[in-house]
Amino acid sequence: MASFLQYCVNTMGYLRLITVSDIVDIALLSFLFYKCIGIFQRTNAGKVAKALLLLVVAMWVSYQFNLNAINFILDKAVELGLLALVVIFQPEIRRFLERIGSNNVSRFSRFFHNDAPMTDMEETIRETVEAYAEMSKNRVGALMVFERETDLSNVISSGTPFQSTVTSELLKNIFYPNAPLHDGAVVVRQGKIAAAACMLPMSESMNLSKDLGMRHRAGLGMSERSDAVVAIVSEETGAISVVINGNLRRHLSPETLGRVLSNELLPREEQDTGKNWASSLLFWKGRGEKP
Repeated sequence: MASFLQYCVNTMGYLRLITVSDIVDIALLSFLFYKCIGIFQRTNAGKVAKALLLLVVAMWVSYQFNLNAINFILDKAVELGLLALVVIFQPEIRRFLERIGSNNVSRFSRFFHNDAPMTDMEETIRETVEAYAEMSKNRVGALMVFERETDLSNVISSGTPFQSTVTSELLKNIFYPNAPLHDGAVVVRQGKIAAAACMLPMSESMNLSKDLGMRHRAGLGMSERSDAVVAIVSEETGAISVVINGNLRRHLSPETLGRVLSNELLPREEQDTGKNWASSLLFWKGRGEKP
């Protein structure tokens, strides 16, 4: 009992030495570890991390058992490890820096353009859900990207410029098979269509299911490089999917699509006033009644 009390006293003494800078230091380090774990889960970096762990264990074993030749080789390998990591993780590092740079540029520009809030976004979501419900029924492929903090000007410049309100009929015309702009993605910026037939980067992950088509791979690639919300309709199955932060949600109903888009794209106060609009719209439409 005396030893336990002494241990508690010593622990309290150590806690008194902790300063605010120590807490900030630990919090930042924990955040970096959290981000690294997320990268490992979404990419092949997890396999590389396991290989590095095995390398460290092998070094420890060779040191303990005086395996001098193996220890020498592993030691030299570790000396070159930093350069090797930069080469191996080059795609992940590039995407990470792109997201940081784009986020900072976007926030800086919005600081001077506070008069352009997402006033049209609720109507945009309503029209998108209506179009996706019909395109899913008719198995018409679709791919839409909703810009958020990450600036997507480079993606917009790859397509055909638009400056149009989002309507259900326009989306169905754009994605109609063999239409001039049906290939590629529609990019929505602040509730307006900014461009169509845009080229998106493909996902470099090797762990994707083989039944995912090019639209899903492009949507995942866009989501891995930005914070954009990507909505997809499969041409083969008609299934509706959403990709957010590299996470793919498949086989969504139009009502669920509306809720997801509202939660991700609308300010909190707008969500509270119109959270059931998607299901109400489809309910009225299915019965031929007017709201």
